[in-house]
Amino acid sequence: METVVSGIRSTGHLHLGNYFGAIRNFIQMQHEHQCYFFIADLHALTTHPKPEDFRQSVRKVLVEYLAAGLDPEACTLYIQSDLPQIPELYLLLNMYAYVGELERCTSFKEKIRKHPDNINAGLLTYPVLMAADIIIHKATKVPVGKDQEQHLEMARNFVNRFNHLYQTEYFPEPHAYNFGKELVKVPGLDGSGKMGKSEGEGNAIFLVDEPEVIRKKVMRAVTDTGPGNPGQEMSEPVANLFNLLSLVSTKDTVDYFKEQHDKAIIRYGDLKKQLAEDIIMFTAPIREKVREISANDDYLEQVIALGGLKARESAARTLKEVRAIIGFTN
Repeated sequence: METVVSGIRSTGHLHLGNYFGAIRNFIQMQHEHQCYFFIADLHALTTHPKPEDFRQSVRKVLVEYLAAGLDPEACTLYIQSDLPQIPELYLLLNMYAYVGELERCTSFKEKIRKHPDNINAGLLTYPVLMAADIIIHKATKVPVGKDQEQHLEMARNFVNRFNHLYQTEYFPEPHAYNFGKELVKVPGLDGSGKMGKSEGEGNAIFLVDEPEVIRKKVMRAVTDTGPGNPGQEMSEPVANLFNLLSLVSTKDTVDYFKEQHDKAIIRYGDLKKQLAEDIIMFTAPIREKVREISANDDYLEQVIALGGLKARESAARTLKEVRAIIGFTN
């Protein structure tokens, strides 16, 4: 059994891309491995959120992940800031991180390009905090996207540097989690790329979107000028709609519209209407769970307390041993 750690963003609603790209795998993983899933509220501080928005964002994300299928009894689901051991390990790891390597980090260079008025130390040491999140539970596997691979490589560097300096093999090297199959790339509604909030609200279908909102978004999705000759290859925007259809619809439905396209008699309006209704049907149970969980403050408090208790037990053990290795007397 592997020890798996994954951070959960603390801003924005979850969309179909999140669900098929990660959450669905998390649901399976939590029953097969020792999983630690945390809401990364400390990371969010680099953007200086307002306190009232900050609290609501954390609660919203917790509710949506629970509604999507994470089981607080099967995994350890906690809020990052509930573990004081993480900031302390973050401080200690900063002693083994060099300014030059942090400044070369691709994500840091991208952040300072986009936000030149907010180049704070938290952005620079973001990979160090991420490393602390991972190794506080001595994780061996980390589910990461392509954009996070460099951060994971840096975490391995910090681990090896610590082990070498203190002549120990205390921390295992964390590696990317392989789900055993090609990851699902969920396309957006803008005709290219992938589904994501950064590409615009209209590009993504959020799990909490109401039926009318879903219908409007899907009906506005980009297609092309119409089918050409029979057997003609699909354009990218139309192929994207079929990819979405394959995720939420029955095989018979997908086959029907593919046949219509191959015969060059497809009506994109009919395709979109079917896609919208199938998305509504697919997300309906999650929306209902969101409403149910949001109304149960006692349950949410229990989830937070249980997750914090389990996570702190693991984190406290790690930090105590790390302090002893370094040479602290207490």
